[in-house]
Amino acid sequence: MKTTSYLRAVDASDEDEAPGSLVSKVIHGTRQMIRSEGLRVGDVLPSESAIGEQLGVSRAVVREAYRSMAALKLISVGNGRRARVSAVDHEVLALVIDHGVQTDQVSVQQILDVRRTIEMRTVGLAALRRTDKEAREIKALAAGMRADFFDMDKVMQHDITFHETIARASRNPMFALIVGSFHVVTRQTWRIGWVARETDADRSDNVACHEAIAAAIEVGNRPVAEAQMAAHFDNTVKMLLASGIN
Repeated sequence: MKTTSYLRAVDASDEDEAPGSLVSKVIHGTRQMIRSEGLRVGDVLPSESAIGEQLGVSRAVVREAYRSMAALKLISVGNGRRARVSAVDHEVLALVIDHGVQTDQVSVQQILDVRRTIEMRTVGLAALRRTDKEAREIKALAAGMRADFFDMDKVMQHDITFHETIARASRNPMFALIVGSFHVVTRQTWRIGWVARETDADRSDNVACHEAIAAAIEVGNRPVAEAQMAAHFDNTVKMLLASGIN
């Protein structure tokens, strides 16, 4: 692996700098190396010793840098094995979104506004691009919501997976990443929205909307799929507002 020229470009010669600064430089240098070498998911990174030697830092500094990158799911480390490039993970974005909500930097309503915009796009693309298998999965998840109607936890899980499957069926991995990251906030608010629908008939209408979305995707009817998704989010926002969630 040709790492020398890329890592030497990172100035880590000042040993009097704060460890945090050196860690940041190792992270920067490693990310530059991944990009320059064209590494892909699963590819092995240089050892801690090799990186440390090239940058003139200790293995402890490299180890801390690798741990920081692993926490962000940029690389995977552990069990005495060499670090490897990781696949992107929606859980990192989920933590950021949840932190934003918990610290009042963003509201649930603002998240739903973003979700509505994104998921109208994902459902439209899914209607055009989904495989037959995905269409069956989406339809089965809507049917699961109906079958498990009186088990709130099961209905919630079907609902979350329903939206994530639609996002994957859009064939755009960015949509799958973003939609997948919403699940933490969804789990915190879903039951509130379900209970806010005061009657079984109201809850059944919510399930019926999912069934209509699934049916539109199955037949490739993009306008209907988008209209049903918009109606679904508009109703959800209304229910949460009525419950005091903003």
